[in-house]
This record gives sequence, structure tokens and C-alpha cells, in this order.
Amino acid sequence: MSTTVLATKLFAPARRSGLVARPWLVERLDGGLEPGRRLTLVSAPAGFGKTTLVGDWAARHEHVGWLSLDDGDNALPRFLAHLWAALPGIRLAPPASDVSTTAALTAVVNDYAGRAESRSVLVLDDYHVIDALEVHEAVAFLLDNLPDQLRLVVSTRADPPLPLARLRSRGQLTEVRVDDLRFGAAEAASFLHDVMGLRLAEDEVRALEGRTEGWVAGLQLAALSLRGVADVGGFIDAFTGSHRFVIDYLADEVLARQPAETRDFLFRTAILDRLTGSLCDAVTGRQDGGHVLEVLDRENVFLVALDADRNWYRYHHLFRDVLRARLLAEHPEELPQLHRAASDWYAGQHLIADAVRHALAAGDSERAALLIEAALPEVRRTRQDALLLEWIRSLPEVVVRRNPVLCIVSAWSSMLAGDLDGMARRLDEAEAALAAGARDPALAGTWADTEDLRTAPAMLWGYRAALAQARGEVATTVLHARRALELAGADDHFVRGAAGGFLALAAWAAGEVEEALSTYSTAVRELHAAGNLVDAQDSAVVLGDLWMAAGRPSRARKTFEETLAAATRNGEPYPRVTADLHVGLAELDRELDDLASAEAHLDLARVLGEHGSITENRHRWYVAMAQVRAARGDFADAERLLDEAEGLYRRGSYPELRPIAALRARIQIAAGDLLAAEAWSRDIPDEVAYLHEYEHLTLARLMIRRGDDVQELLDRLQLDAEGRRAGSLLEIGVLRALAHHVRGDRAETLSGLRKTLAAAPEPEHYRRLLLDEGLPLVPDGPTLTDPLTERELDVLRLLDTELTGPEIARRLYLSLNTVRTHTKRIFTKLGATTRSGAVRRARERGLL
Repeated sequence: MSTTVLATKLFAPARRSGLVARPWLVERLDGGLEPGRRLTLVSAPAGFGKTTLVGDWAARHEHVGWLSLDDGDNALPRFLAHLWAALPGIRLAPPASDVSTTAALTAVVNDYAGRAESRSVLVLDDYHVIDALEVHEAVAFLLDNLPDQLRLVVSTRADPPLPLARLRSRGQLTEVRVDDLRFGAAEAASFLHDVMGLRLAEDEVRALEGRTEGWVAGLQLAALSLRGVADVGGFIDAFTGSHRFVIDYLADEVLARQPAETRDFLFRTAILDRLTGSLCDAVTGRQDGGHVLEVLDRENVFLVALDADRNWYRYHHLFRDVLRARLLAEHPEELPQLHRAASDWYAGQHLIADAVRHALAAGDSERAALLIEAALPEVRRTRQDALLLEWIRSLPEVVVRRNPVLCIVSAWSSMLAGDLDGMARRLDEAEAALAAGARDPALAGTWADTEDLRTAPAMLWGYRAALAQARGEVATTVLHARRALELAGADDHFVRGAAGGFLALAAWAAGEVEEALSTYSTAVRELHAAGNLVDAQDSAVVLGDLWMAAGRPSRARKTFEETLAAATRNGEPYPRVTADLHVGLAELDRELDDLASAEAHLDLARVLGEHGSITENRHRWYVAMAQVRAARGDFADAERLLDEAEGLYRRGSYPELRPIAALRARIQIAAGDLLAAEAWSRDIPDEVAYLHEYEHLTLARLMIRRGDDVQELLDRLQLDAEGRRAGSLLEIGVLRALAHHVRGDRAETLSGLRKTLAAAPEPEHYRRLLLDEGLPLVPDGPTLTDPLTERELDVLRLLDTELTGPEIARRLYLSLNTVRTHTKRIFTKLGATTRSGAVRRARERGLL
């Protein structure tokens, strides 16, 4: 389900005639457009005219976008969709649902930074309704990176958790506070006389202004209550107390003066965040909603127009709160029916998120469940994970437990949280629900008749395969995945893709890399056929890892780069897998000993994906950076990064082939801390299996450093890898050479290395494997004593084109500085001083 943008959230309040002129505040807001400024904050309690002020100011300027926030914007996908729609003159397509937040906002920053026209402004009104940390983080990221061509204006009742102190200290913050917004006596007189149409004596105006402390909403409430009052002085004398009591008292007075039918309309529509005629009619059962809204608007009864045509409105927040409180106190029995009617209307408009929200507010969890079930295919296809998890958490336990589809979704959410026991419990409940439905047709009739329900038996076994895979139970994974395939129909592409994927992962965990590659490729084709392009893109990470295990890093690089190119085609923002692809490229570059390029990829991955957006990969950024730090000799920082990786690691579908503890031990061995590595080694299983191979290869390093005989262990490892994993055989051969090297036998070392490298499919890609162990590099080219790395060859090929340096950088997803560094190295290795000279010498050596 794609996020539907509600157009009325994008309109600034329509300008009213007779506004009180406040030129100094307009000047203050204009100051927020000066060079160096980033944020204008208009912060004051409710009813101080923030929206009116900012709306009037915005109407005086061009290139201003407006977004009125509501509680629903705490869901990050909805917030981003509306933010994108509100951005003035945005030249990019809206971000796909699988795009990470940082990636989408990076695209926004880059789009505006490349403009030459005058500054644009984005207004976020009613920001105080936001309490979701991820939304605050998104706005903070935008502020931290805001180009000079874009300004942000935030109107709010309370200071938001944004970096205000830092912006203030740097002179980047413009502020309008409550004391700025209070009406003085002259402004109060102008408001009461010219706007509200009252005729009060000067002392009465001063008294009322003093009672309200310049609070605009209080003045408006007082003015409405004063209409038709004979004893003005007596009313003003009685007008006292805290804002809370003033609101309650004046709201009673205002409501008491409305016709009974109007009061009824106000109460029943108070459940709505936004109002339009047909929606109000659906809730009230009347046919005059549009007319009533027009009358309320004309009479200034706390209604705010949301568009120039005055088709959509909202109540002033304070007035709405009072109406809701009265409705709850006087007609609580009507609330479920009202919310249910609103849910029906929103469902008819295909605004499913709002329909679910009102169904839950109505206490109609069964209806909410049906709506969620119907929306599942689209939500899953577009990977709106946060919205789906929010829905599942909102449903009562009993509703989830007796619905097989929702049980399976809940099991998936448990897996994302690393709660495998919770996942197992949910899958058992799903199986029990299916059995109960088979016995009781009436129960089954309460479930939505969807493809998810039809394929639930197969999906159940698919998720059991996922659970077994996460627990390291390879044989059980295969058993369950095959059962899922048996139950799935020929056209059930998503189920077949998922089950096939788990078969491939099981083969990978068992060390059968070629089988895993073939099976996983078939599974990816099924995902494409199902339309689950997000999952298909995510699969590129696994395919790249499989090619590495097969000893074919060039194929891994091709997989990563082709997926990057496809995912970012047409200038669209990066999808969530992009960060993980850059992490994969960083690992490949590190193995080539191109540490500068590896760090450049990791820096980009940090910005694009918040260290990896796929849940099971979030730790991997830290692992990759730790290995780069270790390659540079910074072992302490490498261990610190591994500590952070452990905090993020979640057991999931991918086999745990490189345990973080074993990697830490490798770094400790490299740093000379053998005692720490020995303490780790006591828990290594003796069984030789691919799932423990990384640990055994680490143990072999420790044994070599201690001077122990390692040949028997390496023989066992080689026997298991022979004919199955070229990557493993290469590392085993290198460790044999290392054992000779430590004993000082240079001839055996070089002979063993040459033999091992000759047998490897792509030995030139494994420079760090040798360097990390202190082994000599064996020359692999007849003409260059210092061969070009794979990344340098990539740059060289593009030097033989008409592309400029910046264009080469964009083509290879590198920074311009990194491309310049590669170019310098190419010149040095080829003995050239110009681009054309380097290309010519490369051709002479058969490199082009």
C-alpha cells in the first residue's frame, strides 16, 4: 500500500481580511532568510497566533511549501510522503517505500544545493504533535545538512528535540517566542474592534488584555462570549483563572450560544482531525456538512480553512480538545459508532491508514484486522515495515492469536526484534488458528478472504524454515522449506521465492556454495515475478557474499554495482539496500588493499543507510570499518567498532558465518594479544563444518603464532572445502604458507603461495589476505611490479573515455578526491604524467 498524500495538509491557512498588522514580526521572520540561517522557530503555547502569523508571512513570499502535521505523521513513511509533496519545486520523484530516510533526505539536500534560483522555504506547522524519534531524527538530519537554497520554518507549542542550542550558538536560528506573540493593548484593541467587531471602552480593552495576558485565543473566546452581553464590565471582572478554566468556561459560553443542531454537529465531528462536507455527513448522518462548515467559518467559530477553496477545514486545536472532552463526558456511548463511520469513509477513499486508526479508536479490532489483512500484499511488497509493525502492536493479543495471517506477520516482527522464542510461539499459534478454522467455518469466516490466507499454510512452513535457519539448524531448514514449496502453487511466486531462498541459505550454511548460488538465483526470479522488487534488490547482498565464498570477488563486485546502477537509475533516491551494497564494495576494496576507497564506500553507506537499513545487516557496517581500521594498524578502534557491532547484531535468516567474537580474536592475534585470543578459543566446537570454519581458520592463526603444529587442522578443513568452496581453499593454502613463513622457510612459503594462487580463480583480488598475515606478495603480472588494483582498473577504463573527473566519480559511486587518488596511483604505476599517456601505456601492456 503506497502512502496516499492528503492534499489539504499542504495548504497554508487561507488569509483572512482584517488581520492585525505586526510588521516587526514579519521583519523577524524575514530575517530567517538571511545567509547562514537555517531554522526559524515559532514556539509558543496554543492560541498565540503562530499559524496565523506564519501563514500571513508565507503568503508574502514565493517558493514557500506548507505542511500541516497531525498525529498520523508520527508514522515515518506518511511523514516523508507528505514532506516530499510539500517541498517547493522539488525536482525528484517521491522516494520509494524501501528508501532509507537518510537517503531520501540526502537526495533532497543535493537537489536544492544544485539550484541557482532564490531561496525556498518549507513550513512545518503544528510540529508539537510529533513524538516519534525517527521523525525527529529525520528533521535533525535535514537541518544539519540544509543547503543555503532551502530554509525551514517550524511552528510548535513546545520546543522540539532538535539541535537548537547548536544552531543558536552558530547564529543559524531565528526565534519567535511567546513574549513576541503576545498582543499589547493597542493590538488587542485592533483585534477586538476591527476583527471581532466589538465596541469596547479603552479601559475594558486594557482589562481584557490584562486578563488574557495577550493570549490571542483567549481574546477571541472572550469576544465571542461578549456578543450580546449587556453587562460587559461584569463579564470582564469575572473573566479570571488559569488558561484551563478560561478555556472550559468560554467554550461553554460559545457552545451555549450555538443552535442545538450546530452543537450536535460540533460534538460529533470533533473526532476528526480534518473536516470536509462528505466526511462530516458520514459521521453525523446529515446531508448539510459542507453548508455547516461554511457557516462556522463565516462566524469565526474556531475553524481553520485548509485550502483556498475552503473545501477542507480543521478545528482550532484547543476548541477541538474542548469538544472532544464534552463529547466523552456527555455522549461516550456514541464514540464507537462515530469512529466506525469515519473508518468506513476513509476506507472508501482508499486511505487505509486513517481507516485502521479510526477502527481501532472505535474499539472495532475485528474491522481493523480485516483492513490490515486486505492491505498486507501492498504493504509487504513495498516493505512499509514500520507501518505494519505499528498496526500489529495496536491490535489486541486475542485478535492476533486467533488469526493465522496476523500471527504469521507477528512472528515476522518477532524475528526482526531477534526474539526467536516469540517467533516460534507465534508460528505455533498460527498453526493452531488454521486448525481451528478448518474445524469451525464460522471462525474462518471472520478472516479476510485474501491470497495471504490462501497461502498461509505454505508461508507458515516458510517462516518455520526461517526460524530453523536463525537457530543454525540446517537440516530442519531444508525440511521446512521443502514443505513450503510442496504446499505452494505454481503461481505463488512470493512463497516460492521465500522458501527457495531459505533452501539456498541452508545450502550456504552447509558449505554447498554452488548449489546455494543456483537455488538463490531461482528464488530471486520468483520474487521478481511476485512484484517484490525490494526483496529482490535486497537479495543482491546475499548473492555477493555467495560469490565471495565461491572465490569470485569480481562477480560479487559486478552484482553489487549492477544492483546499484539499477536501483538508482533515473536519478531516483537510493533504496534501502544501497547502504549494504556500499558496505559490500568496501569489503571488496579492503581485500584489494584499497583502503581509501573502502573508507569512501563506508562513509557513503553511513549517510545513505544509517549503517545498513536491512535489519540483519545493521551490524555489518561496524564490522567492515573495524577491518579497515585493523588493516591500518588501529587495533583498539577496531575492537571498539566490534563492540558496537555486537550491540546491533540480530540472529536472523542469514547464516552466521563470521562470528564477531572470532573476528575480534583475529584482531587480538594481529595485535599480539594471544592470551585474549586463547580465552576465546576454548569454546570452539571441534566439529569441522562450514558454520564453524571461520572460527577454525582463526584458531589456525592462533596456533601458528604459538608455534603449534597446524597441519592436521588445515588438512581437515581442506578436506571439507575441497571441490565446494574456492574461497576457503585459498585461505587454507595461505595459512599453510604462513606456517612455513613463521618457521623461516622462505622457499616453502613462496612455493606454497604460488601453488595456492595458481589454483585460485581470482588470486589478484586477495592482497589483504596476504598482507594481514605478513606474507610477501607474489607478483601477478609480467609487466608491472606493482599491479593495478581492481578499482584502479575501473578508473583506468573510464579515463579512456570522454568523461570528466566528477562524472567518473558519479559513475563509480566514489568521491572526487578518491578518484584523484586512484588516478595518481595509476600514473605512478604506469610511469605516466598525463591522462592520455596513462591510457597509451595501459594499451601497450594489454590492460585496455
